[in-house]
Amino acid sequence: MNRLSKILFLLVLISSFISCKEGKTIKEKPNQPNIIWLVAEDQSPEWFPMYGDSTISLPHLQSLSKDAVIFDNAYSPVPVCAPARSAIITGMYPTTLGTHNMRTFASWRGKENQPTIGIPGYSPIVPQGVRMFTEYLREDGYYCVNGPKEDYNFEKTDGAWDESSPKRHWRNREGDQAFFAVFNFSVCHESQIWKRGKDSLFVSPEEVNVPPYLPDNEIIRHDIAVNYSNLKRLDNQIGEVIAQLKEDGLYESSYIFFYGDHGGPFPRHKRALYETGTKVPMVIKFPAQEGAGTRDDRFMSFIDLAPSVLSLAGIKPPEVMQGVAQFGDFEIEKKPEELYFTSDRFDEKYDRLRAIRSKNLKYIYSYDTTISHAMRVSYREQMPMMQNLRFLYEKNELTPEQAQWLHPNKPEEELYNLEKDPYELVNLANNPEYAESLERFRSLLKSWIKETRDLGQYPEKELISKWLIEGEQPQLPSLELLEVKEEIELVSKQNDATIVWKSPKDSVWKVYKNPIPRDQIFQAKAERIGFLDSDILLYEPL
Repeated sequence: MNRLSKILFLLVLISSFISCKEGKTIKEKPNQPNIIWLVAEDQSPEWFPMYGDSTISLPHLQSLSKDAVIFDNAYSPVPVCAPARSAIITGMYPTTLGTHNMRTFASWRGKENQPTIGIPGYSPIVPQGVRMFTEYLREDGYYCVNGPKEDYNFEKTDGAWDESSPKRHWRNREGDQAFFAVFNFSVCHESQIWKRGKDSLFVSPEEVNVPPYLPDNEIIRHDIAVNYSNLKRLDNQIGEVIAQLKEDGLYESSYIFFYGDHGGPFPRHKRALYETGTKVPMVIKFPAQEGAGTRDDRFMSFIDLAPSVLSLAGIKPPEVMQGVAQFGDFEIEKKPEELYFTSDRFDEKYDRLRAIRSKNLKYIYSYDTTISHAMRVSYREQMPMMQNLRFLYEKNELTPEQAQWLHPNKPEEELYNLEKDPYELVNLANNPEYAESLERFRSLLKSWIKETRDLGQYPEKELISKWLIEGEQPQLPSLELLEVKEEIELVSKQNDATIVWKSPKDSVWKVYKNPIPRDQIFQAKAERIGFLDSDILLYEPL
């Protein structure tokens, strides 16, 4: 063995040691559970029957909820989709990843992401060891499918999914292979409020409830009724998936998660750090309907989803994850006592806010009080409700509670007693009775920003200049080959890169886990979030 081969061999040993230490893979289990996610876009708990609303019947979700545990305190760390999805897929805060701005990676727009503010499309270079958590599942033998939406705020890795498309399905797997399947439903997305504004309504606008922070008029009621009608469409689509699970004999034995990807589609919901923007519906059906019909008030953040799923699959979550396993073999005893939320750029508009929620209190800190909570994000301005709010505000026809979100300025600090003021309308930041709580939140926020290395404190263009090389993503170095006996071992000089490979008969890249037989023809490459893939290595036996 020459000197280079010895060095590469040592790198393999070191990499193997790191993998064992971090618990990236655990021995394959004979009875791995199937796990299904049913994800609704842009929805708050307040409109669902399992959370006390009787405006509209959602029979499929209601039936699922009777078999499931209902979680009363599930939250997204960011009140908008792409940053939230980056947290879901990695178990990390977007502000630690560099995915906190909405949005960063947008291949469907080409290289121009936000041309009006000079921001190109890019993938942040995430911290050492961060991977899409489904790579661990695939390493452990799972069939992983997702669709039709990705939107992780970075370019996905090929090792993440066996399928990621509108046609994805567990039925495409081989035999009875364990699977993890994500079904994303966009019928209830914010855009559907105006795109389906003239479609049939399944609830009368006169029957809906109007919260006190919105005016009670025909336009507001109509948009709310459209959302309820979209939830009916959502329920029908979810019903189809549940029927297929039952048809395949998988319903009883599977974990089935239903949740929203952040708060509701309306103004003061999506993009807002209030409960309406961060709190989500979440029900989890456990195998054999364990805990059916019960409620759970623990704090659940999206950063906990990745480690929790790995734990349910018998895989120890890697130490780099900031979330914790809430269930499964590696469940932690001490559950989180506070939740943290962030808000930064939304499309073409910049702002920066941070928030903390404890059992009964919510604290919000604004870094620029001259920017309105109701930023004129052009996408949202298409909604009839948003246009109506602007019109009534200019005419001074809103109540103080309805107008405060639209004021041109906002408070530096906001503090709400959620038990007494669930709509967060009475700011207690200047109330002497809450001075001690205010100081505690200030201290918690300062510590959290330091501990999580919150990147929101740096200008986005400064971050991009550190990540990109002459405007391009850096590329991973080529893989190295080690010939050991009758096998081929693959090594990347980037020690936390994922190696993927495929033989001529494979249509999908597989996550490299074990040495490959020496007589096998294959292609391989290294990949990592924030980097271009290495050049493809083609191996052909002599």
